[in-house]
Amino acid sequence: MAHVTRPQSGSVDPAPADDADVAHMSVIAHLKELRMRLSRAMIGVLLGMGVGVFLISPPVNLVDIIIRAFLVTDRGYPPVQAVGTAEAFTSYMTVALAVGFILGMPVIVYELLAFIVPALEHHEQRILSRALPFIMLFFLTGLLFGWFVTVPVAIRFLTSFGNPELIANQPSLSNFLHTVTFLLLVNGVIFEMPIIIFTLAFLGLVQVHQLSGYRRYAIVIIAIVAAVITPTGDPINLMLLALPMYLLYEFGIFLARFAPRRE
Repeated sequence: MAHVTRPQSGSVDPAPADDADVAHMSVIAHLKELRMRLSRAMIGVLLGMGVGVFLISPPVNLVDIIIRAFLVTDRGYPPVQAVGTAEAFTSYMTVALAVGFILGMPVIVYELLAFIVPALEHHEQRILSRALPFIMLFFLTGLLFGWFVTVPVAIRFLTSFGNPELIANQPSLSNFLHTVTFLLLVNGVIFEMPIIIFTLAFLGLVQVHQLSGYRRYAIVIIAIVAAVITPTGDPINLMLLALPMYLLYEFGIFLARFAPRRE
């Protein structure tokens, strides 16, 4: 039998882990929590996508509603065409996925805040919790702005460009639905800017005087972002994105003035 050496009563315990090991363990724990939060957010999107699958099917036919809302349908021929074999199916699924993101946005925002909130005090958690309904309100406002303003102007410009006597402008179904859903989601995210600025000011990451001093740089950045995300590049559609972004930036500065200061 092997001889087992037992520790003496006065033996010294193993040395505690150094700061590097503790920091490494902390990073691993945060990454695991982030993975959990992202998984829950993805589940929320998938559940919303399930609702989206119902909405694109009869009797709702959401895709038909989108086509009739932004394209002329009384020309005697279909306003869009499905070129590939699976284009109609994948295009419908794109709309269902967009619905999933819209309906899953409360879960996405909640999980994001839940990842940040544990580092805050109780009253700070309460303040961020009260901001959650406003986050959704601004997001829905952005969707409505995109539906009634940005998307109609962009689609009208794109489909009317060129000589109609020589060119039958009949976009593909996937391209049309991608443009519509992309613009709607972009508008929804853009309208979150005031709440994002308020949250950053509340966390102490930005100051009101900094936001005011960086106004010129903000205008340049907004113009660049609007030029990148707009599907056309023409001045009209660019301004339809850039002008609301700048006004929302100014509104964010206004809200930041009321952000409570942290200790």
